[in-house]
Amino acid sequence: MFAAEIFMHRFLLSSPVRTLNPEEADWFYTPIYTTCDLTPNGLPLPFKSPRMMRSAIQLISSNWPYWNRTEGADHFFVVPHDFGACFHYQEEKAIERGILPLLQRATLVQTFGQRNHVCLNEGSITIPPYAPPQKMQAHLIPQETPRSIFVYFRGLFYDVNNDPEGGYYARGARAAVWENFKDNPLFDISTEHPTTYYEDMQRAIFCLCPLGWAPWSPRLVEAVIFGCIPVIIADDIVLPFADAIPWEEIGVFVAEEDVPNLDTILTSIPPEVILRKQRLLANPSMKQAMLFPQPAQSGDAFHQILNGLARKLPHNKNVFLKHGEKALNWTAGPVGDLKPW
Repeated sequence: MFAAEIFMHRFLLSSPVRTLNPEEADWFYTPIYTTCDLTPNGLPLPFKSPRMMRSAIQLISSNWPYWNRTEGADHFFVVPHDFGACFHYQEEKAIERGILPLLQRATLVQTFGQRNHVCLNEGSITIPPYAPPQKMQAHLIPQETPRSIFVYFRGLFYDVNNDPEGGYYARGARAAVWENFKDNPLFDISTEHPTTYYEDMQRAIFCLCPLGWAPWSPRLVEAVIFGCIPVIIADDIVLPFADAIPWEEIGVFVAEEDVPNLDTILTSIPPEVILRKQRLLANPSMKQAMLFPQPAQSGDAFHQILNGLARKLPHNKNVFLKHGEKALNWTAGPVGDLKPW
């Protein structure tokens, strides 16, 4: 789910929007692959990402003149970690860190989006997490299959390894889902991840998309692809590509504090509203916008990102610095971030 950076890089290598002449370029892109620094279990390690980013920026600013002209204001970076360029998976620590100072002028393309949050700069482009298109395609079942599951969810309710007391992970929202509805026959919820997971989503009317450590999750992509109405439980979330996807019309938004009333909220939605949401979700362009297919296709997530970058053009003249002028503080941030990579 953190792989968007790799696929964006591959897409740009063969895209007609790429130029090999830097003087023609509107934007500069540097692939850094911070999410490929993994634990032995294959989980991303965001803690060294600031050093990796700083080293990459040091390299491009030393070898070419383009970074120094704007100190990154005409550069974009893909940062698909939990809290983007704050580079931590726990919100409290991410807020404490803030966005890496060297990226303050750059455009950040990130999965994390939450209104009025230090880890989301104004002008950032919020994207969906990566979900494997071919794998999902292979699990499609006939469209006329009845949706016999009312509410579906598979995933953690507690993260006992990182949050043993249970109040911090998902701000308690997932725990509230389990405690209130584990015995409710309308709710098919479990921590087990069956081999029929994708098929089950296609048999469900509502798919819960609660926050985890961060507000976003791949369930959002999966729900849209499989025509399951996403029930978004993540206060102040900024959703991807809002100009292409009418989230308010296809989803149901439930405040975190209202989770105990989830059954009442969902059972009170009129059948005609459910049908309208399902019809909208059946629109292929809606699904396309959430995917990073290989090769790229018109209207997909790659093209939505390009649209977002194009809307920010032309660059304001005041982003170009006078010769010798500096806008960024290279020594700002925690001491550990200043070590070479």
